[in-house]
Formats: sequence, C-alpha cells, structure tokens
Amino acid sequence: MNGLDWTVLIAYFGVMTAIGVWSHKRVDTVSDFFTAGGRMPWWLSGISHHMSGYSAVLFTAYAGIAYTYGVTSYVTFALPIAIGILLGAKLFAPRLNRLRSRLHMTSPLEYLKDRYNVPTQQALAWSGILLKIVDVGAKWAAIATLLSVFTGITLTQGILITGGITAVYCTIGGLWADALTELGQFLIQLLAGVAMLVVTLNKISDLGGLSKALDSPKLHGHEHGFAGPYVTVFFIAYLFIKLFEYNGGMWNQAQRYMATGSAKEATRSALLSAGLWFVWPVILFIPMWLSPLLVTAEKPDGSDTYGLMAEQLLPHGLLGLVVVGFFSHTMAMCSSDANAIAAVFTRDVAPVLSRAARAWNTRTGLIAGRVTTVAFLGLSMAVATQVDSPTFKDIITVVIKWVAGLMGPIAIPFILGLMRPFRRSGPTAALGSWGAGLLAFFLVNYHLDFSQRTDVALEYQVAAPMAVSLVLYILIGLVKPENTPERDRIIETLNTEDDGTAATVPTQVGSGGA
Repeated sequence: MNGLDWTVLIAYFGVMTAIGVWSHKRVDTVSDFFTAGGRMPWWLSGISHHMSGYSAVLFTAYAGIAYTYGVTSYVTFALPIAIGILLGAKLFAPRLNRLRSRLHMTSPLEYLKDRYNVPTQQALAWSGILLKIVDVGAKWAAIATLLSVFTGITLTQGILITGGITAVYCTIGGLWADALTELGQFLIQLLAGVAMLVVTLNKISDLGGLSKALDSPKLHGHEHGFAGPYVTVFFIAYLFIKLFEYNGGMWNQAQRYMATGSAKEATRSALLSAGLWFVWPVILFIPMWLSPLLVTAEKPDGSDTYGLMAEQLLPHGLLGLVVVGFFSHTMAMCSSDANAIAAVFTRDVAPVLSRAARAWNTRTGLIAGRVTTVAFLGLSMAVATQVDSPTFKDIITVVIKWVAGLMGPIAIPFILGLMRPFRRSGPTAALGSWGAGLLAFFLVNYHLDFSQRTDVALEYQVAAPMAVSLVLYILIGLVKPENTPERDRIIETLNTEDDGTAATVPTQVGSGGA
C-alpha cells in the first residue's frame, strides 16, 4: 500500500465516524438506539440485514476453501444462507417485527421471560453473549490478518484499529449508525468487488482466456459443489443452522426486522436480503475460484490468497478500495453484533442482576447501552488475540465449528417459541433442549479430558447439537406441555397477520427496563 491507498482507507474511516456522529441526532430513546424506533425503511433494513451477515472471514477462511475446493465455498456458505433467509421471510421476519410493533420490546429476548420464564431467558442470554464474544473475536482476527498482509502491522495493532473505529460510530449512533454505515459499506463493496472481478478476468484473458483456465489442472475438481469435509450432510446441516441463525437466532438480524415499520415491511426486507445473498457472493467468489492460477498461498489453509491477489493485481487506489471493502464487511457484522448484545444485556440481563436497572430512565438506559457496547467490543478484541491459540485452533474452526455448533441450542427455543405449532413447549423444553445441545457439542468435539476429538466428521460436529436440541424441544413439549393462557396469548399476538388491528397484549409483558 502507498500513500493513495492509505488516503482511501483513512477517508473511509472518517466517513464512518461522521455517519455515527450524524446518527447521534436520531437517537433519543432506548428504542431508537436498539431498533431505530421502528422507522427504518424496508430497503435499508434489507441491505443492513445482508451486510451484517458478512465479515473478513469471507476473504480469509472462505477464500482458503475457494482456493482449495472451488465452487464448494459458495455452496457451503452463501447458498444455505440465501435459502434460509428466503424461507424465513414469511415464517420468522413478521413475527420478529411484532415483538416491537405489538409487544413494544427493544431486545429480541425480552419476550422470553413471559413466553417461558426468567431462568430460560437468562440461560439463552448469557450463553449467546459468551458465544458472540468469541465469534466477533474471530472476525477481528480475520480482518487483522488481512491488514497484516498489506501493511505488515501486527495482529494486535490491526485489531485495535478496526475495533476502535467501529466502537466510535456504533456507540454514538446505535442501530441507525449501523444501518447507514452498512449502506455505505455495501456501495463501497459493490465497487471493490466488481473492480476485483474485472481485474481478475482481464488477467485470466492474458493467460489464454477463461475456457483454457478452467481446463487447468490447478482447478481440477473445483467445479464440484461438495468436496473435502464439505459434503451433502454438511450442507443440509448448515442449511438448518443458517435458517435459524440468519433469521434472528443470533439476534442482530432480528433487530433489522424489528426496526421496520410493520410485519409486511420486515418480509420485504428479508426477501431483499435473500436475493442479494443468492447473487452478490458469486461476484465475490469468482476471483477466489480462479486464485490458484494467479497466486500461491503462503499459509497452509490458503487464507491469505485473496489478500495476495489484491496486492499483486490491483493498482494503487483500487487496492485501497478493496482493503476498505474488507473492513466494511467486518465492521458491518461486528457493529451489528455489538448493538444486539448491548440490547440483550441492558434489557434482559441487567434488570435481573440489579434492582436499580429496572428503574433506569431514558438517559440512564442510553448510557448503559453505550457502555455495554464498548465493553462487548473490548472483550471481543481481547479474545481476538487468542483466536490462533491451541484453544480455538484457527479462524475457520471458530466460525464453522464453534459458532455453527453452538448457535442451534441457543436459537431453537428463541425462534420456535414464536410459532403456534410449538406452543406446548415451555420452560422445561427450552432449558432441556438448550442444555442437551451444549452437552452434545462438547461430546462430539472433545474427550472427557478436554482434548479435541479427531474421530468425528465435521458435518456431525456441526449438526449434532442442533439436531439434539430440535428433537428434545419438540418431544418434551409433547410429553410435558406447559402452555398457559398467558403464554398462548403472547403467541397469538405474534401470529395474528392483520397488522392493521391492534392485538391484546398481556399486561405483564416487558422487561421492566427503560
């Protein structure tokens, strides 16, 4: 990188910070900070939902999969997400919106204390917060890895730079700042991704053209959708995981649906996000699929190949733009996660821990939300420095094995609790399925002495926790139904489709926070 590239990068950071400062004027209440007060246009919500699902992991870990296996990277990453969001556009998006529009909630988990009970709400909240600290830590490590390729700065320095800038704008402006910066980041990534595609195809044409390139032995087997450990069973398991995760199971996407004006707008937001997931990743992946013809990976997993391509192929200025694209995806996901975690902590956890928190006024609630956002980002940045340690192994292990494996037990009681067919599943089903899913994750990934297992295929390590949780959640509900009139009333409130008619809301619904 030269002075022009650094100018592009610094200008990007400046614009993101300015958006955060401008968004500050739109944040007067806790609802504004966490759900944009329900005033976010569906198209902005859809773009924000789409962007908050990316990070630099795409350009590191999945670039390595693309370098090694080719098309498998799209089939096992973007395609399950696109299908999952499309299915959830009618199933989950409208119901999540009604958490705000009908039950007047600002955290996705607020409804759980009335749908189940407080222990269930706390179990899901704490486990989700801890998982997200590790998940976001992996994202910081991924972008710092890319930054080190271009600048030579250390991993820790890269983490501090990206995390610090993100903390400024998302803490000042809340969800409005997240969404508006994600819109800008989407436009930047559009330019950067198309530039990388054009440059790559031009380079391939210089080597004899695309048809000759595809016949190269270096790309042998790259046209297969399933390869290596990423087989059909893995795809099916990942599809179910992403169905829950990207429809609100990990909370930040749920906020995008809650932020729209109505359930119908939430559905339109989901459809836009799904459409982008079907198309846009293909543009990003094509250069990665062709990367074996252009660069030789220096890392065993190939995670540095996209960075090497950008450095070797792009002229200065464009190189800076692509680096900005790396940052834009990571900062979009991490800032959205930070806002979601702050919502859950201040609205669901703090009122249980402290009587004073239950009496917070608007100003105190906003301060608490901002302090929690900074604290979460700080903890995740600390974890990021340990992502390549023996505990976590590497970035892709954290993202695929840990996050995908542990997300299901947390998301299933939250998401299925919105639905009429599962109204019989109460606190016993929720806590039982959650606990059994976590135990299943441990047993398929570790021996009793906590050493890592190597005799269980990746697809089963990922699928087993969710399968156990799903089966138990349904079976316990059938064997021990715990639906009550109050719980049924909440479910009916969330499932009535006529958004023009106000539904009867139980008087006890709410967290008691500001």
